[in-house]
Amino acid sequence: MRPLLVFLAVAALASAEPPKLALSTAKADPPKELAEAIAKLLDQQAVSVTSDAAVSLTLWFRAELPTAATAEQIKNGLTYREIPEGTLLGVVKFEKAFTDFRKQEIPAGVYTLRLAVQPDTGDHTDTAPHQDFALLLPAASDTTADAIEVQQAVKLSLKATGGDHPAVMLLYPHHGKEEKAEVVTQKEGPRCVRLRRSVANGDKKTTLGVSVVVDGYSKTR
Repeated sequence: MRPLLVFLAVAALASAEPPKLALSTAKADPPKELAEAIAKLLDQQAVSVTSDAAVSLTLWFRAELPTAATAEQIKNGLTYREIPEGTLLGVVKFEKAFTDFRKQEIPAGVYTLRLAVQPDTGDHTDTAPHQDFALLLPAASDTTADAIEVQQAVKLSLKATGGDHPAVMLLYPHHGKEEKAEVVTQKEGPRCVRLRRSVANGDKKTTLGVSVVVDGYSKTR
């Protein structure tokens, strides 16, 4: 290809705008693919993300997240680390193939979201700005409402990719007080759905900011 044509092709790619994302919330029944034990834990309000005016994914977050945090921790404000690994965070339905944060293609379908922390190993160095992730597990393979062992969650998540790495959605910290769901762009580029969710330890209740990447992937992958 001639140098000028190469330059024009690269310039066109560089100037291409990302798809326009919009968010809406509405009451919606959980996907029928879910086990009853999981479906009954979900908020009745679903969060849908449209990409260039077409719905690309819908999220049902858990109505109330469990925590073992102390009263003092709750008073000071919670992070993802006060939620046990392997906890069910919610469910996502992809209307079309989804590119996860590791740049893997995830087939359209319904997946549960399980909390996990990225291993602190050399092959993960500098691959993400944060270590907190939601693992994607095919709904047919995840039927318990209880937290599950992380290694078991990873094993089930491999079914979503058909490879040697689980399907993942990066979680950003969210310290804002706004409870309404919104789409935000992080300084590194990924776009997130963020909102606050109820958290409880017995009669001790608070909220946790959740921000999950719905568009964007690691630049080192």
